[in-house]
Amino acid sequence: MKNYDLIVIGMGPAGMAVSAMGVSMGFNVLSIERRKIGGECLNCGCIPSKALLKGAEAFHGLKRLSSYGIDIDADILKVSPMSVVRDKIDAINSKKTMKMFEKVSLISGEAVLDGPDAVRVNGHTYRGKRIFIATGTSPAIPPIPGLKDLPDILTNENLFQLEEIPKSMTIIGGGAIGSEMGQAFARLGTNVTIVHMDPHLVPTGDEAAGHLLEKVMVEEGVTVRNSASIDRVEKIDGRVFLYSGDDVFESEKLLVAAGRVPRISGLRLDEVGVNHDKKGISVDQRMRTSVKNIYAVGDCNGQYLLSHAAMHQGMLAFMDALSPFSLPWTRRDRYVVPWAVFTEPEIAQVGITEKEASKRGLNYDVCEKKYSSYGRTVADGHPEGFVKIIVGKSGKILGATVIGEGASELIQEWTVAIQDRRRMTHIMMTQHPFPSVGTINKMVAEEWMMSKMRSPILWKLARFILR
Repeated sequence: MKNYDLIVIGMGPAGMAVSAMGVSMGFNVLSIERRKIGGECLNCGCIPSKALLKGAEAFHGLKRLSSYGIDIDADILKVSPMSVVRDKIDAINSKKTMKMFEKVSLISGEAVLDGPDAVRVNGHTYRGKRIFIATGTSPAIPPIPGLKDLPDILTNENLFQLEEIPKSMTIIGGGAIGSEMGQAFARLGTNVTIVHMDPHLVPTGDEAAGHLLEKVMVEEGVTVRNSASIDRVEKIDGRVFLYSGDDVFESEKLLVAAGRVPRISGLRLDEVGVNHDKKGISVDQRMRTSVKNIYAVGDCNGQYLLSHAAMHQGMLAFMDALSPFSLPWTRRDRYVVPWAVFTEPEIAQVGITEKEASKRGLNYDVCEKKYSSYGRTVADGHPEGFVKIIVGKSGKILGATVIGEGASELIQEWTVAIQDRRRMTHIMMTQHPFPSVGTINKMVAEEWMMSKMRSPILWKLARFILR
């Protein structure tokens, strides 16, 4: 039996973070991956979807050139981006394998726990002083009659293996994956229908942002059915039929993007005493499981199904594993978690939404600045969008929603502000390069300040000073 300082099960974003930090500090690290390094994010999630979105954006941009006085016949262009997407992923994967983890002991296979400090893989047992479970999630297949009987349904795991862009596609789910892929394929020429049970697209975010995204996507030709129940699906003569009330949606392909389930079966968690439920492995604020020296990081613990959150959890768990006592900065509740959906317009969110603030009974203001009121975004041809900030009465920033060009970049300023307990005055007094898109953050803070300066007391004081 070979001994290691750290054993990592799963080499997605969380597992890669632990492995990279471990070898950088000189530890003996064993990392086990049953598929490819990078996990869902690199191989069939975040990265390939962004590559496809970029290609779709470029093709869609050609069609919009006429708005800038440039005429081009985009209909004569050949659209075949899927092989390019796969080539990009192969190049990235090869680079990561060769460079980042050349000092890690890598094993390909299915790992199971063989005790509180041991892992068995490919018939061999390895002992580790600390074990990190980072097995991620799999696509959830909802219990819709007929769905499991379809032989070739698409999920994110096989979507990017398509050789050609389908002529039509029905998507179950209107979250991040459903919205991103719906817009991407529609822009590449697919007739897309999104059917989902929620009242608006991207249901975890701001309602107005979801409706604005829907408006844009419908204008681009996407059919969206909100608050829809799905009665059954079937395949007839090579075509997929989805039945929803009185509606029947027919398409060439069916993409299921209806959530995720933790990939933890077969790990022998119960035998070792690791607590878990249907959401994932139970962890405390430091990613520790119910068994000493075993951590669960990333999507498999069900806390946040986000790659950057997984990497952050891996970092926190690694730091905690090396600490002789609990450190305050290794608690995940000390940090806020932003997220973004990379449609066009992008949607990004951090902190609480207006709806959440109302439910909590908080005393708050809503400050909003529309993209259509800012010259740069109008000149860029991106007037659709807004920045909406939820502000406490003292000026403390409670939440931020951005929808529009560069939303995933703009949200970072609000993330730092909320995490560091900054107030609107800090944003207002920070100089932003003009006319950057980020200047709109400063503009919304200025409008908040102006609203506070309209008080009768300040008006009388100003009149007294200027008498």
